[in-house]
Amino acid sequence: MKAIIVKELKLIRKDKRSFFFLLLMPILFIVMFGTVFGVGSNDSFSIEIQAVDQDGTEASRAFLGQVGQAMTVSLEEAASLNDQIDRIKQGQFSAVLVIPSGFETAMKKGEVAGIQLYEDPAAQSSLAPIQAILNGISNEYREQKLSHALIAKGETKAQAEQTLASPIRIDHVPTSSERVDVIAQLVPGMTVMFVFFIMITMSRRFFEEKKNGLLARVRSTAVKPLQYLIGMWVPFVLTVIAQCVVLFAFGHFVYHLNLGDVAALAIIVAALSIAGTGIGLGLSFIVPGEGAAMVTTQLIATGGAMIGGLWMPSYLMPPFVQTIGHFTPQYWAQHSLQNVMAHGAHIGDVMGPVLVLLTFGLAGLAVAVVRLPGYMRSASN
Repeated sequence: MKAIIVKELKLIRKDKRSFFFLLLMPILFIVMFGTVFGVGSNDSFSIEIQAVDQDGTEASRAFLGQVGQAMTVSLEEAASLNDQIDRIKQGQFSAVLVIPSGFETAMKKGEVAGIQLYEDPAAQSSLAPIQAILNGISNEYREQKLSHALIAKGETKAQAEQTLASPIRIDHVPTSSERVDVIAQLVPGMTVMFVFFIMITMSRRFFEEKKNGLLARVRSTAVKPLQYLIGMWVPFVLTVIAQCVVLFAFGHFVYHLNLGDVAALAIIVAALSIAGTGIGLGLSFIVPGEGAAMVTTQLIATGGAMIGGLWMPSYLMPPFVQTIGHFTPQYWAQHSLQNVMAHGAHIGDVMGPVLVLLTFGLAGLAVAVVRLPGYMRSASN
């Protein structure tokens, strides 16, 4: 059996087609989708706004400084306001913040200092956070004004703060969610999807063994069928594990993917490798030829990816698709990987999905064991 394992590992290492499908293709997909969705190594979500300071005073600069603490401000020349409005009309900007002349004078007189926000009514989704930030800053200025007024009337600073304190308190309680960021969806999704392409390599190897007479010669030796099966299976399990290590390392070092609990991740990868290769074993002994194996693998890999939540999060799909997805190994692999990477899950939290993946793998192995004697007899005919 050891000789069979060594032989297969050498053949897999020399197989350039397997290298392309198992490593090069998923990396290309990760980079392509990462580029499309704007994912980068220095990714961070930020709100941007164009601003025109027509006042040019210390008070206006202080206000823009506060805005800059909450979002990125691109300060434009006062003379370019018309150009900025034209860009809003062309859909290039969603809003332009304008601090008109007389802002500081109005502040010093205790009058209302007007600020103008030119908006694109068709971009409400991007305007909402900008409006919320500006309203929050406006409330801070209002509280400062009220605080000064109360202190001027004889109250202490502590009394003024107590008077202005809100009668309600909001406690932020973090909870677990299925939602993950783009890279935590993309890297595990592409990895799980291309793991199942190992089935093409597996079926091709078995048909080559049968075609060139090696399987018939094995049957005439002292090697038992189960030893032959395990000897052929183990190298592919190791190949899938190596594939996952490379792809997750690529996601971690290139896109700063958080891997979470490495021990839990390792257990999931081991179970996933058994599931993918176990199904591949069963498939190799059921399909009539290499072409049929390739078509079936495409169906399992891409169909499972679609309904198993590898291309998009499961919660975004219709309920009946989500239900069907629970019957695919891809769903359980993706769900458990994301729990570890995005939600801080540990070994005890992922044992359920791991057992499901092992069940898929052992079911495929059982099919292979049942079909193996007949498959070996056909090789000698």
